[in-house]
Amino acid sequence: MSQTISVPGRFNGPLTSGHGGYSSAVIAGLVDGPASVTLRSPVPLDTALEVIREDDRSVRVLNGGTLVAEANPAAQLDLEVPAPVSTSEARLATARYPESPDELFSRCFVCGRGREDALGVFAGTVEARNLVASPWTPPEWTTDEAGWVLPEYIWAVMDCPTYFAVYQDGVLPLSFLGRMMARIDAPVVAGDEHVVMAWPISADGRKQHAGAAVVSADGDVLAVARVLMIEPRRGSQ
Repeated sequence: MSQTISVPGRFNGPLTSGHGGYSSAVIAGLVDGPASVTLRSPVPLDTALEVIREDDRSVRVLNGGTLVAEANPAAQLDLEVPAPVSTSEARLATARYPESPDELFSRCFVCGRGREDALGVFAGTVEARNLVASPWTPPEWTTDEAGWVLPEYIWAVMDCPTYFAVYQDGVLPLSFLGRMMARIDAPVVAGDEHVVMAWPISADGRKQHAGAAVVSADGDVLAVARVLMIEPRRGSQ
């Protein structure tokens, strides 16, 4: 029996395509165990995407003849997390949230200022530290029956801040999520204030690597992620 998945229209990143972190989490969920997700083309919204399972347990997601994404089994993510940012530091950091000047992301469901139902993760630089942070109180609609936030929303809130972490110099070029992997270590509970933080790892030309984490108000690391962002080649936008 063929299998399909679909990203609802409200969960956009760019105006007309699925949010990278949200989409990656949905696709990672198709793999048994930890998975690394590579986005190959924009994820269409409200579209039935075909799921192809390979013998090596990897998964391909197709929109007709277009490869949208691949998910491959991977070792558990091992990532060193900087010292946690406090909730008070994170609140101050949001005042320095630069916000992308490009209208492409103005209605992102995580960090878009142009919509009232955004998850409200507005990550700004933390004073005297090479990272960005934002407070985040998950709403009830992001949870399962136990009141725990679903993986797709945890992945989503760790995606957007990585962009601002690698471009802290005020220059905000167009850049898209290319690959993401995440690990959730403990429940993220709706209604509790958390901190989402992100930091740069390395850069290689158009490729930018960054890490992110969701931490509790007490500083416990609840989830971590590593992402690869890619700036389009000139003339390909």
